[in-house]
Amino acid sequence: MTTPALLRGALLAACFFAASAFAQTSTELATVVVTGEQPGPGLWKVTSGDHVLWILGTLSPLPKDMHWQSKEVEAAIASADAVLEAPRVKVDADVGFFGKLALMPTLIGVRDNPDHRTLQQVVPPELYQRWIALKTKYFGAGRGRNIETWRPIFAAIELWNEAIKRAGLTREDVSDVVDRAVKARGIATIKPTYKVDVPDPRALVKEFKQSAMDDIDCFSKTLDRIDGDIGTMAVRANAWATGDVAKLRTLPDSDQRQACIDAVTGTKIAKERGVTDLPDRLRAAWVDAAAATLAKNRITFGRLPITDLIAPDGYLAALQAKGFRVEAPDEVLDSPIE
Repeated sequence: MTTPALLRGALLAACFFAASAFAQTSTELATVVVTGEQPGPGLWKVTSGDHVLWILGTLSPLPKDMHWQSKEVEAAIASADAVLEAPRVKVDADVGFFGKLALMPTLIGVRDNPDHRTLQQVVPPELYQRWIALKTKYFGAGRGRNIETWRPIFAAIELWNEAIKRAGLTREDVSDVVDRAVKARGIATIKPTYKVDVPDPRALVKEFKQSAMDDIDCFSKTLDRIDGDIGTMAVRANAWATGDVAKLRTLPDSDQRQACIDAVTGTKIAKERGVTDLPDRLRAAWVDAAAATLAKNRITFGRLPITDLIAPDGYLAALQAKGFRVEAPDEVLDSPIE
């Protein structure tokens, strides 16, 4: 893992909770997770004149043993002049190979609470009891002991990963299918990026280790979702796998990402580096890139988390506000497949 990636993990992990997020199926789930070959979602269509942007809505978590029919996606990529990726944060820390080696020791313990405090010391008592119950349920009595020294946000991420794993779901999405098709064609890739400059990575890591983080809300909402939303996640994954966009729109999404993003962007070091409104900056970067590729290229293929596509104030709503025509999969009359 590169130094910028390590720094991004320390500073911006919550921003990709997700997206940044299941090995045996849990018998307590009322919903059976689909397996085998499934159609997957249709493609959103954005048009400007005779130029088209086809967008795949990705979802995580998904059924672990699901295989999806990717003919429509592969056809869209085969005809595309460019591929538009989801926006990302780039941590610019040009330290070189020996700088990376020198930095590695400072990253030890980067997930820990400042001053070696434990979760029991930083989390309210009632919330901590909920944590212990869920940690015992998913990790067992003998696992997860080292997590007790972690910051609440990182402890929550670890428990979340284990919970979805045990529910028969996986945080992996369909990126491998897309990546193979793009690589086979050698298509130009557009990567909307918001860059964060880090002139002194060692000092930044040291400051992060000692800085406070208001991540209790992120911790609490993650426990809420583990405790009450696993079943809905399975229903949502099934709806994605079977291409039921109408169902996806009706399902409540108690996504904890915003609370976790706020925990990161609310820190002093984040404010000093201009990432307090990170989601807005990422959306703006993507919308600008989408408008540019629609103006330049006849066909573009893109992918975004499906929550960003169906949200009333999401990425596609921003494109509609700029005058582009947007059609959901259940509204599209044609297809990339000739």
